[in-house]
Amino acid sequence: MTFLSLRAALAALLTLAAAANVAAKPLVVCTEASPEGFDIVQYTTAVTADASAETVFNRLVDFKPGTTDIQPALAERWEISADALTYTFHLRPGVKFHSTDYFTPTRDFNADDVLWSFRRQLDPNHPWHNKTSVGYPYFESMAFSKLIKSVEKTDQLTVVFTLNRPEAPFLRDMAMAFTSIYSAEYGDQLLKAGTPNLLNSRPIGTGPFIFQRYRKDAQVRYKANPEYFRGKPPADPLIFVIATDNNVRIQKLRANECQVALYPKPDDVPLIKQDKRLKVAELEALVTGYIAMNTQRKYLSDVRVRRAINLAFDRQAHVDQLFGKGNALMAVNPYPPSMPGFNTDNHNPPRDLDKARALLAEAGVPPGTVLTLFTRNGGGPTNPNPRLSAEMLQADLAQIGIKLEIRVMEWAEMLRRAKNGEADLVSAGWGGDNGDPDNFLTPLLSCDAAKSGENYARWCNSEFQALISQARTVIDEDQRANLYFKALAVYDDDQPWISMAHPKMFTAMRANVEGYQLNPLTNNNFATTRVE
Repeated sequence: MTFLSLRAALAALLTLAAAANVAAKPLVVCTEASPEGFDIVQYTTAVTADASAETVFNRLVDFKPGTTDIQPALAERWEISADALTYTFHLRPGVKFHSTDYFTPTRDFNADDVLWSFRRQLDPNHPWHNKTSVGYPYFESMAFSKLIKSVEKTDQLTVVFTLNRPEAPFLRDMAMAFTSIYSAEYGDQLLKAGTPNLLNSRPIGTGPFIFQRYRKDAQVRYKANPEYFRGKPPADPLIFVIATDNNVRIQKLRANECQVALYPKPDDVPLIKQDKRLKVAELEALVTGYIAMNTQRKYLSDVRVRRAINLAFDRQAHVDQLFGKGNALMAVNPYPPSMPGFNTDNHNPPRDLDKARALLAEAGVPPGTVLTLFTRNGGGPTNPNPRLSAEMLQADLAQIGIKLEIRVMEWAEMLRRAKNGEADLVSAGWGGDNGDPDNFLTPLLSCDAAKSGENYARWCNSEFQALISQARTVIDEDQRANLYFKALAVYDDDQPWISMAHPKMFTAMRANVEGYQLNPLTNNNFATTRVE
């Protein structure tokens, strides 16, 4: 070997060694709340999806990073029949399930896993169907049991979905967290052992990271999947540190105790940008902050009372105080103006305390009436300061004779009690899962979602329901947009929510973090994130 070729070989070895060192660096992410569990089909929150769907699991299709465009995932390709009722997915060969100290797969991913994952939610006779205490909230609220006629395999790498009706957003829906693919073999192992509950605490998937352990309200730990079909992630291990307080997350970021801090307060962003050790990613995401008014509770069942509350709410002050000028749009409709069907005829009424008081009197609401508001104990993208937000609403309602009792609680507890309908008002937020209007309207405001509890307003309006149901069956985008426009007019007339804001999303990180992509769908995926 010549001197030059020897030097080239040594250089190549050094490059490989450097790459190995980069790949081995840990990534610590400071996140805002504990996941509710790891069996993602039981849950709808973004924090739980980040800790399970974006780390442990994959779906047949997913979204290109940073976009709402569909790309192949566990399915390499697919065909759609001319009548839009049959979807044939051709599965990717050679995909491995995770190997852990509690499960060793004996085969690769195949069609049986797809059938298990969907039939579990679809078929009441499936041995796993009744193995959750909460049901399948997304599957149910989106009426997938009425949509899907059958899921069958034609061979080990081909699965055919047959629908009862055309569904315009079906492919986008198939990229959502609740369609994650599980190991049928692992499911059989747990059922045989009599431990099906472990599916929620010891997950197995095909995703970029392998679950290791979870300490509630403290930390979730993963290791990189060396057999991931898109290549081993450069972050190893990946650690989620749970810090509900925005300020604590930023303090940990400055101290390099975490390299990524999710959801800093908007008014902290300018100072973060001044620190040369840090940087901020920002995006106008598909996000809505709102307060649901429980239409099944005394007084709030009367639209006059809901209108009075909206008349009393100082929306402009609320948005400016919480987000800072320029960091959020005041909300009018349930979803942002960039999405099809946004109703430009809807407008927030000018604040009018006298009119609000008159409506309350007309509805027979006595002065001093107490309403309860549930809110979370930590800030997130749709509400960076829940306590302040609640106190501002409390002050607004006091001016029209309503006493607001604020109940601050841990995230999962708040969700559980809100779904049970225990509150008069619920401070909530939603990040779009698939870039389609239906993803805001069906999970949050449909009659099926009212039954499952995901619709915290428990609002079921037959005219609204008919319009959004029809829109799902229409392929033409202009026709769909017109149907959503009409549905939003019904929403505006009945006012089941206080629509608050469409905030920008921010993620703070160390300057040497590369490969992170802020997503308009609000999910956080760290499969390509690395610390230089």
